[in-house]
Amino acid sequence: MKILVRNLERSLTEDELLELFKPYGHIDSCTIVLDQETGKSKGFGFVEMSNPKNAVKAIKGLNTLKVKGIGIRVKAVEDK
Repeated sequence: MKILVRNLERSLTEDELLELFKPYGHIDSCTIVLDQETGKSKGFGFVEMSNPKNAVKAIKGLNTLKVKGIGIRVKAVEDK
């Protein structure tokens, strides 16, 4: 399941994002979207987890969690 993580503090690294999700199970991928021109974080990213139950637990457990003083927003990416 692909998970969108928004409202990330711009200095948060992919490794730090990965550490937030690790307690919820195996993570297939973890990326923070970067601005092509500046190379700096755009403040959101994606995490993919193959186990849907673990992904739902991660969404519920991490949504609104304060990370570096900012409440992050976590939700499943809807298939179109």
